[in-house]
Amino acid sequence: MTKMKRTPDDENESFDVLAHTDADQNRVTPLLRLPAGAAMAVVEALAGLVRHAHKLESTDPTPPGQLRRAQVFEEGDVYMAEPPFEGYFADRYIMDFYDVRERDICSRMHLHTGLRFVRMMTGPDTTIRVSSMSPLVVAPSPRWEGELRMFVDDLPEVPAPDRRDRYNFIVPPNAWVDMQIPRGVSHQFNAVGPNAVIDSVHPEESIETLREGMSGYRMMAQTIFLAEERSAATTCTTT
Repeated sequence: MTKMKRTPDDENESFDVLAHTDADQNRVTPLLRLPAGAAMAVVEALAGLVRHAHKLESTDPTPPGQLRRAQVFEEGDVYMAEPPFEGYFADRYIMDFYDVRERDICSRMHLHTGLRFVRMMTGPDTTIRVSSMSPLVVAPSPRWEGELRMFVDDLPEVPAPDRRDRYNFIVPPNAWVDMQIPRGVSHQFNAVGPNAVIDSVHPEESIETLREGMSGYRMMAQTIFLAEERSAATTCTTT
């Protein structure tokens, strides 16, 4: 495969949104709706893991040149729960989402230098708006009741007078929804509410880092944005 990054370690590299075309589509599998108490217990435990890791990082920083497992991404704080090792190229991150209403900004549409598998989990009073520039393929689940709320709007990062469609669905409160993201396919997550986490597996982390010529494992460096600036929260809170 060819390299995607122009500058391997750039943590804010962006591509022309008008020139980008997804080569594939994201696959979505709604799994479970949980009782509010059970959902909150899972989300709070995972978010607590991330928060504790970041607290330790602030008091005892990772030495230069070593893998920093408590990292910051545009959508939330992350913790690399399991790093790759020789002969095992994958890793796993837990993300504690920001509530877009608190910061009044949305994360940008972006893509990654390698494929991703994410499990989105919400607790009470919280939804996640998931978006892509390509239609989302939804798989059936034997335990999911009802339809995912899906709709199309204008991608806000596109400079006028041009426009691009943005395809969206809403992860409801107290739910688990999985998403398979092929390499280089656009996506965007924005949590509305305080109780949301992602459990994310990167099956080719070592391979993509070597392929792109990166100096280390950093989610921001393995990301390419499709906008230079983030937009206001009103562009991702409507459903």
